[in-house]
Amino acid sequence: MTGRRWQNAGLYLAMVVTVVVFAFPVLWVLSLSLRTSREIVATPPPLLPASPQWGNYTHVLETTGIGGYLLNSVIVVAGSVFGCLLLCVPAAYALSRLRFRGRATFSRGVLAAQLISPLVLVIPMYRLFVTLGLLNNYLGLILVYVAVTAPFQTWFLRNYFDSIPVELDEAALVDGCTRGRALRSVVLPAARPGIASAGIVVAVLSWSQFVVPFVLLDDSSMYPISVGVVNLQNQGGEITTQYLAAGSIIAVVPVVLVFVALQRYIVGALTAGSLKG
Repeated sequence: MTGRRWQNAGLYLAMVVTVVVFAFPVLWVLSLSLRTSREIVATPPPLLPASPQWGNYTHVLETTGIGGYLLNSVIVVAGSVFGCLLLCVPAAYALSRLRFRGRATFSRGVLAAQLISPLVLVIPMYRLFVTLGLLNNYLGLILVYVAVTAPFQTWFLRNYFDSIPVELDEAALVDGCTRGRALRSVVLPAARPGIASAGIVVAVLSWSQFVVPFVLLDDSSMYPISVGVVNLQNQGGEITTQYLAAGSIIAVVPVVLVFVALQRYIVGALTAGSLKG
C-alpha cells in the first residue's frame, strides 16, 4: 500500500508539473494583456498587474480588424469540419466493415499519411495554387486543412466504428437496407459521440494553423485569427505589447471554451474508439 501511495503521489506530481509548464505561458500572456505600459517595461516585471486594464481588450476590438479575423476563422473552420467529416465518415466505415484485398495495408497507409508535415508541402502547394487560381481563396485553404486532418480522423473513426456492434448493420441489411442506408439510419446515430469528437479535433487543429494560411493568403483581409494576431502590429493605432497579448488571448479563448465545454465527449469517444483496433 505504501508503494502504491508513493506511485500515485509521483503520478500526481508529474501531472501538476505538466499542467504548470503548459499553463504558465498562457497565464503570463494574460497578465501582459492586463498591464499598463509602465508595468510592461518594469524591471523586474510584476507577476500580476497592480490594476487590471480590461480596457486593453476594448482597445483591440475597436481599433483593429480582429473581429474580421475571427469571422474568417469561423468560415474556414466550419468548411474544414464539414469537408473532413464528409470524406472521413464513409472512408472509415468502409475500412471498418468491408473486407477487401489490401485493407490492412491501406489502413496503415492512411495513418502514415498523417506523418507528412504540411510545412514540407506548403511551398509546392503555393505554386500549385497559383496555377489553379486558388490563391487568396477560402476553398483552397479548406482543401488543405481537410487533406491535413483527414488521415488521422479516418483512422480514429475507423476504430470508433469497430467499437459499434456489427450486428446493427447486419440487422439493417436483413431488413432490406443498402450499405448507405444502414450507415445513415443505424450506424451514424450510434457513432455521434465519435463523429462529434472528430469534428472538435478538426476544428481545433484548423483554428490553430499558422504557416499554411500565412503562405497561401496574400490578402490581409482574409487572414484567419492565427495570422491576424501577428498582423495587428501592422495596423493603424497604438499596438503595443499589452494589446498584442490581449489579441492573443482573444484568439485563444474560443478554442479553450469549446474544449472545456465538450471535453467529456472527446474523452468518451477516445476511450470507446480505443477498445478495438
